[in-house]
Amino acid sequence: MTGLREDRYFDSEPTVRRNARALYDSTRALPIVSPHGHVDAAVLAKNEAFTDPASLIITPDHYILRMLYSRGVPLESLGVAPIDGIPPPAEMDPRKIWQTFADHWHLFRATPTRAWLDYELREVFGIRDDLSSASAPRIYDGIVERLQSPEFRPRALFRRFNIEVLATTDAPSDTLEHHKALRTEDLGGRVIPTFRPDTLFRIAAPGWAGEIDRLGRATGATIRSSADMLKALARRRAEFKAMGATATDHAVIVPRTERLPDAEAERLFANALAGRASDEDQGRFEAHLLMEMARLSIEDGLVMQLHPGSLRNHNELVHRRFGPDRGGDIPVATEFTRNLRPLLKAYGNDPHFQLIVFTLDESTYSRELAPLAGHYPAMLLGAPWWFHDSVEGMMRFRQQTTETAGIENTAGFADDTRAFCSIPARHDLARRVDANYLGGLVARHVIDMSDALEMARSLAYDLAKRAYRLT
Repeated sequence: MTGLREDRYFDSEPTVRRNARALYDSTRALPIVSPHGHVDAAVLAKNEAFTDPASLIITPDHYILRMLYSRGVPLESLGVAPIDGIPPPAEMDPRKIWQTFADHWHLFRATPTRAWLDYELREVFGIRDDLSSASAPRIYDGIVERLQSPEFRPRALFRRFNIEVLATTDAPSDTLEHHKALRTEDLGGRVIPTFRPDTLFRIAAPGWAGEIDRLGRATGATIRSSADMLKALARRRAEFKAMGATATDHAVIVPRTERLPDAEAERLFANALAGRASDEDQGRFEAHLLMEMARLSIEDGLVMQLHPGSLRNHNELVHRRFGPDRGGDIPVATEFTRNLRPLLKAYGNDPHFQLIVFTLDESTYSRELAPLAGHYPAMLLGAPWWFHDSVEGMMRFRQQTTETAGIENTAGFADDTRAFCSIPARHDLARRVDANYLGGLVARHVIDMSDALEMARSLAYDLAKRAYRLT
């Protein structure tokens, strides 16, 4: 194996590279703060050995699935189980799944997925061979052997990764039983929940009534009105906070915010209960509930995250056959200045409120988001997200936002991953890219090295702790 270059992702210009290396060396050993992610708390609570490389690395990773599917690889061959009952069934042999992945390894050249997986294979699993069709069986066996050892159990890896805080993402009806179990364990760091009520906002969705029923069972309440639902949500937020949560998370297509009169909110809720809610009803109700979530954040102190701009399940065939979160989500153009104005007018100047806004629409970085975050005390910019958590994507983010908002109006790095073993890989990449960006500023005498050292630490560690109120 050629190995991982120590100066990977740094600029080829010698002065910038030298500066980047020094800055990265100052942050590489800092603990990991992972304030937004999707690792299942059950993985750490149960602490069972990972079974095989395919179920650990391939099948749960929508980055991998979408790339392979785009080049004609059936999702069934990657272990994704169809939900429509139509043959063929999912491939169940993890060795075959791994081989299929390795046969298409070339598809990931110059992508962040390749960067993360190179790190995982080398640094996490100690693999010295390059992945290829020929080496796939040997690498598979090497990973399986390691996964059988105690050093590769989830909790041991948690300590080895030097994770200080790991936030999961959890539905309002979640029992949080695994979080309760972890509170008594000495992990060397914290695992905390994040409150994500998206499914309750989507009143036009077919499964909405079931979500309301689940919320009712979780709170022991009968929910027959919008007011009932808000009381139940407030109660669950308090329970999440008691388990260590510091944030909520909200995904919408359009970041529309609007305070509705109580009577109108109740009318929309009643329409939903009767199965008559339209898409426009849902848009208005979501806009109203975002205002309500901001109001509750001022009361309970939970940081509010907003993730707009993804048209979910764009590929209807994939959605029908395999369900959601299988790589068919596509960005859309997003407008923030007008859509967020009602919320920011109401709460943007309140010192008790914190709003972290992410985007998939890079055209909004310098035009809207940096000016908004550079003005409103309550608003911060979230990390480059999803399609943009890459070398060039993170550089574009810094270049387009720093001059207007600085770095203090950003929320640090969030890995946003379901793949547990990719956490250190993603943070390492972010720290390298930020070191390279700052190293360029030093080379051009925009800042000096002492400034850059402080900024590098902030970007790698301090900003996320402050933004998510983890101190």
